[in-house]
Amino acid sequence: MLTAFARAFKTPDLRKKLLFTLGIIVLFRLGSHIPVPGVSYKNVQICVDQAGSSNSLFGLVNMFSGGALLQITIFALGIMPYITASIILQLLTVVIPKLENLKKEGQAGTAKITQYTRYLTVALAILQGTGLVATARTGALFQGCQVASQIVPNRSIFTTIVMVITMTAGTCVVMWLGELVTDRGIGNGMSILMFISIAAGFMGALWQIKLQGKIADGWVEFGVVILVGLAMVALVVFVEQAQRRIPVQYAKRMIGRRAYGGTSTYIPLKVNQAGVIPVIFASSLLYIPALIVQFSGSTAGWATWIQKHFVKGDHPYYIAAYFLLIVFFAFFYVAISFNPEEVADNMKKYGGFIPGIRAGRPTAEYLSYVLNRITWPGSLYLGLIALVPTMALAGFGANQNFPFGGTSILIIVGVGLETVKQIESQLQQRNYEGFLR
Repeated sequence: MLTAFARAFKTPDLRKKLLFTLGIIVLFRLGSHIPVPGVSYKNVQICVDQAGSSNSLFGLVNMFSGGALLQITIFALGIMPYITASIILQLLTVVIPKLENLKKEGQAGTAKITQYTRYLTVALAILQGTGLVATARTGALFQGCQVASQIVPNRSIFTTIVMVITMTAGTCVVMWLGELVTDRGIGNGMSILMFISIAAGFMGALWQIKLQGKIADGWVEFGVVILVGLAMVALVVFVEQAQRRIPVQYAKRMIGRRAYGGTSTYIPLKVNQAGVIPVIFASSLLYIPALIVQFSGSTAGWATWIQKHFVKGDHPYYIAAYFLLIVFFAFFYVAISFNPEEVADNMKKYGGFIPGIRAGRPTAEYLSYVLNRITWPGSLYLGLIALVPTMALAGFGANQNFPFGGTSILIIVGVGLETVKQIESQLQQRNYEGFLR
């Protein structure tokens, strides 16, 4: 990886792209430290020091914002509204025929879907920004902090509107910065910003684990986290690169005096075809019961039961529900994102076939069979990656919000591998003539 970056900096145009990407990253991190107007920055820092590390309810959103959520900055919502909007549009593409037709129109249809995604991102940012401001005003954002209710001193409607507009505008700026990186930088802009947001809190979270540790001044817990993290990174790299290659043969066609086709290729089916989406879905769904209890303020039996079993991530009920949801969403997302019948029809249209399998419906059934078989180990792998860190540190009594969580590892390793592949491919394009000389 370091060799690829060193070679890229020696190439003028790639160096410009890398420097542009680094400049966008600096702006993104700068915006993550600018407080929203109307927020008492002093009280926020007091609450972050007192209760910030123990707040697990908003842990996922805070991780994706690079810690900006609990700081209530202009980029507090981060990239999460865009991610949510993209997932919703992707799911609706299967349900709404108009969106499905737009997807089949090529670049023009994709541009229209991207426009819809931006509109939905703004709507979600307004909704999430309003919820964040309401949570901060009531003091529920930092439970256990004495000055939590004084984070927003001025509770007028005008101040609330200004805060929501500021955070919504911050989300739009983040979305714009990500698109700039995609167009003029290296890699996918949204993925790069997500990578930076997660990586920004790594060192602080690691040191926090050491401070919270009880064995040998926390060094034992610190070492366990490092070892588990390295093992998880190796496992993620191995599985993310693994794929089942379905061979495809194209028959020769004579058009005039020329023969076309006759080539051999393959369909790459990844073991983890769903990526990180099932983990995000499962985490988000498990936040709903805790949110209901927190905002309802109920002390009934059902609220106490949820507070006891579905708030802390080391409870057996929480772990079992989390694992089952990940497996379910893995199969669900693969089913809506990969259509074996469409692939089989396209192969039949262009004269392709799988050796030993008849074209048409038998090909679709074979692809479905193979996809279901490799989705099982892929879903179990996602559940393992998401739960092993929590179970490994539960015996030490360490905080569950440590950096080597399933979602963070999957995103960091996946984005890192994809970015290095893009850099290497562009280096090969620019040095291709040199191999022939």
